[in-house]
Amino acid sequence: MPEGGVGVSEKADQKLIKRILNRVSTNLAMLIDREIEIAEIEASREHTRPAGEDQVHISFRLRFTDEDGGESYGSILVPLPDAISMACFLMMVPDAEVSERRKDTDLDQGTKDAMLEVGNFIGAAVEEVCREVVPGTAVHSAGCQGVRKNVRPAFPYEEGDELLVGRAQARIHTFPEFELILMMPAASLQVAAA
Repeated sequence: MPEGGVGVSEKADQKLIKRILNRVSTNLAMLIDREIEIAEIEASREHTRPAGEDQVHISFRLRFTDEDGGESYGSILVPLPDAISMACFLMMVPDAEVSERRKDTDLDQGTKDAMLEVGNFIGAAVEEVCREVVPGTAVHSAGCQGVRKNVRPAFPYEEGDELLVGRAQARIHTFPEFELILMMPAASLQVAAA
């Protein structure tokens, strides 16, 4: 690799992660009619799926399909209280009730269905950016799943394969800041890093 090639790749990774997370936050903010702030965005290449720390998370799984039909997977990890908040705001639950529901650990069917819809919007936002950068790439929601604290999310993944990982500090409405983690299969995004 030519000297400076790593820096160019890191810069491209950072730019791609920033574009995706900003698009996700903008689209979700319109959906739930509440502000979503994203800050301190960092990108890295990793060979293991990162785990959400200290609390249960929701893994919004993403399926990447290339123009030849090959599939690979990724995820966006959001702490459970914040995923509940987005689902509740989507269902037009009043703010005071959302604050109480953030403590829930058992979710009713309506909340689960709303989380699936949030996942669909996340997948669409990621696809909007990926199609601009890697023509022929499709990205869709592959559902969502609860993940225990300090456990890596489950999705089809060959241990050791390279992931493009984005981390950011996020805030929904007036709730506390949290770490949001985006994982994408690096092989599906080769053009982006070239």
